[in-house]
Amino acid sequence: MQKEVFVFVLIVITACNVQSQRKEKLSPDDIRLNQIGYYPTAPKSAVIIGETPTTFLITTPDGRKVFEGQLSEIRKSKFSDKKTRIADFSAFTTPGNYTLVVPGVGTSYPFEIRAHVHDAVAKGAAKGFYYQRLSTDLPEKYAGKWHRAAGEPDDKVLIHPSAASANRPEGTVISSPRGWLDAGDYNKYIVNSGITMGTLLSLYEDFPEYVKTISLNIPESNNTVPDLLDEALWNLRWMLTMQDPGDGGVYHKLTNTTFDRMIMPDKATRTRYVVQKGTAATLDFAAVTAQAARIFRAYDKELPGLADSCLTAAAQAWQWAKKNPSIVYDQDAMNRAFEPDVTTGGYGDRDLTDEFVWAAAELYATTQDAQYIAAVTLLPRNATPLPAWAQVRLLGYYTLIRNELTLPEAHDKIETLKQSIVHFADSLISGVDTRAFNVVMGGSARDYIWGSSSVAANQGIVLIQAYRITRDKKYLNYALSNLDFLMGKNGTGYSFLTGFGDKSTMHPHHRPSIADGIAEPVPGLLAGGPNPGMQDKCKYSSSVPDEAYSDTDCSYASNEIAINWNAPFVYLVWAIEATE
Repeated sequence: MQKEVFVFVLIVITACNVQSQRKEKLSPDDIRLNQIGYYPTAPKSAVIIGETPTTFLITTPDGRKVFEGQLSEIRKSKFSDKKTRIADFSAFTTPGNYTLVVPGVGTSYPFEIRAHVHDAVAKGAAKGFYYQRLSTDLPEKYAGKWHRAAGEPDDKVLIHPSAASANRPEGTVISSPRGWLDAGDYNKYIVNSGITMGTLLSLYEDFPEYVKTISLNIPESNNTVPDLLDEALWNLRWMLTMQDPGDGGVYHKLTNTTFDRMIMPDKATRTRYVVQKGTAATLDFAAVTAQAARIFRAYDKELPGLADSCLTAAAQAWQWAKKNPSIVYDQDAMNRAFEPDVTTGGYGDRDLTDEFVWAAAELYATTQDAQYIAAVTLLPRNATPLPAWAQVRLLGYYTLIRNELTLPEAHDKIETLKQSIVHFADSLISGVDTRAFNVVMGGSARDYIWGSSSVAANQGIVLIQAYRITRDKKYLNYALSNLDFLMGKNGTGYSFLTGFGDKSTMHPHHRPSIADGIAEPVPGLLAGGPNPGMQDKCKYSSSVPDEAYSDTDCSYASNEIAINWNAPFVYLVWAIEATE
């Protein structure tokens, strides 16, 4: 009897162990793919983690097999001992809802194949900017369950002693409302707004007809201005208030002295200041307002005087920067010289050559006045660095190329710029087809920095620009691979866009998402992504470059959101939707 009981228990334990192992094996985390889906005729692939069987299936929701394929040979990660195989199902083009099954390994998250498969993602990421608006309430009609009271009216902002001038002495009260909260905090920064606005306005210039078709359900949606421009206008009107009317210089930021606690915007009521004028902020402002003047000229009837005001502001900012070419924002030095101390985001930049190039390019494209482009060295280095808030030269290159027909005097220079961008694109795609995740992102560990998600998105923009120059669709397909990366086909298995994907970022370092009492985060915000620097000292499950991500709200180094990360994501997904 005891032996029979023992045998029975052993059978039960064995069965439980087998069931447990099977459960573990069937985790969709071992299959990494774009959790939203794929276009019918575009490349389609998934990554299988580990040394697995060699066959995969595409199945319908009822379990019916509709496609069978062979997995690739094993690929090795350059960052760890991780091994992968690639499931390429590009040949399967039938629209529908599916899962990918690897027998004995697992079943993927569900995905869809259809035209415009990323339309909701595109709208959601752009709508993310609406949720970042300051100085206004967000009604339920537009914000859904994330509706909230107005915060940071910024109608009574003080001139910090570092920003004092003859016409605006220390303590002067100015009004500087609107704008977007920059990231997870409630401050507003000209430098980071600069690259954000430049990227969104460039999206409109590159794909105007597509942009005009998109409604975001924002308060301005019923007017005759495209919603993307209406949203950008919310921030542009704030930026215009940051210029000193006495001399044309632009304040670096509008800020508290320290970061707010994890509270809602309407509870953030501390004194706000504008601080020191700087060359980087002034040139970024000049570039944005010159580009805005060019774009909003077509909407003079709807927005009378705006284009003229923007161009005047841009010219005045340029003149201030020419007179003050090297005023860097050094927050530590400012705090040694003035009180109160300011300890919010610095956005300091000591190399201003790229800001001069960008501002000159935008002013030249808008005015056709060659004095602007003659004032800068257009190609100061051989390298072509990826755009970031401290490196904006490529934005100027994009602008000159897209406006080449109206700039005949710069024909030879623009041809050189085209070659430079195509060469850059070719360097990005070199070796992609042998990488462990089969995406452009991750060619080097240097891709995984603070805000690595924006690296992936900006790489995608470079590739789209190369496609626009050459009309070679390979560049568009490689750009799409980085969208796949951002939506789940990566070393973490996360979709980094809040609200989209079965396994997406849930706990971003974002004050409204933390303080609003709603389980789901504010949707449409791009998390920073893997960052082996782990500067926040939070708990990470891995320090491997492409895995160093923590979906916790303490992780500002990998899980904060920021407008300058959302903007290239919006450009990437909208551009792909416009061209697929």
